[in-house]
Amino acid sequence: MNIPEKLGPEKLAKKPAPRPARSLRLKNTLIGWSFVAVASLLIGIFYFYPMVQALIMSFQSGTGVNLSFVGFENYIRLFQDPVFLTTVKNTVIYLIIQVPVMILLALFLSVVLNNKTLKWKGFFRTAIFLPCVTSLVAYSVVFKYLFAPDGIVNMTLMKINLVSEPVQWLTDPFWAKITIILAITWRWTGYNMIFYLSALQNVDQSIYEAAKIDGASAIQQFFKITIPMLKPIILFTSITSTIGTLQLFDEVMNITAGGPGNSTMTISQYIYNLSFKYTPDFGYAATVSYAIVILIVIFSIIQFKAGGEKK
Repeated sequence: MNIPEKLGPEKLAKKPAPRPARSLRLKNTLIGWSFVAVASLLIGIFYFYPMVQALIMSFQSGTGVNLSFVGFENYIRLFQDPVFLTTVKNTVIYLIIQVPVMILLALFLSVVLNNKTLKWKGFFRTAIFLPCVTSLVAYSVVFKYLFAPDGIVNMTLMKINLVSEPVQWLTDPFWAKITIILAITWRWTGYNMIFYLSALQNVDQSIYEAAKIDGASAIQQFFKITIPMLKPIILFTSITSTIGTLQLFDEVMNITAGGPGNSTMTISQYIYNLSFKYTPDFGYAATVSYAIVILIVIFSIIQFKAGGEKK
């Protein structure tokens, strides 16, 4: 009588997996990839393909769709184009002034609205967040009328004797930039505030209570506890705000139309003008669009370095 040999642990470990289990894993893998494949295909067609085509087009030049390969001529032209250099200067001015002001204002509002003793918190949160869900064109037109020579802003300033004559908010180069900065700050502050507010609500309140017991003031708690706790969110909102400001278009187009004399024109508006307002030059417009990409990469790296992020 033959006694079956006992299988030791080593032989059991080498035993191949049952076929039904492997076929089930393969089936699950194929089902998973089928869901991902649809989304990946759509992203590739509508996102990456246009990016590649725009990069190829940036090495071409011509009127309309009659394009021919010119190498790096368009990129050399960028540094000799006074309008492009003006739009870069304008966009950077918006960036270095508006983004820090908006981030600090959003931080302050989030701390105030996170106070448990504050009444009507829901109303104030909704009121501050509401501007970012309004139509870009609609609110830009409203700002244009508010800051018109005979608009409510000038009428109010003259009534309280702060100015003796209407301020040329839309026709003076300096005040036109201020108007654009006020508009985008009004719209996007509440958007960033929501991120900070949600992060603050996840911070353990015992940390603040311990700081109070140790005698830390509200200002010390803000800089020693709140800011370090919100560091990843601050970095995220700074980068997204930078990207949005470098792509600024709607406000400038609808409030000042880039004037007076290109003093408020942004890079995105210049791309629009090159494509649809001036004689169409899609090759050079694509080159200018990739200049925005380069600026976004540069400023993002600077912010990552300033934020101490190595990953």
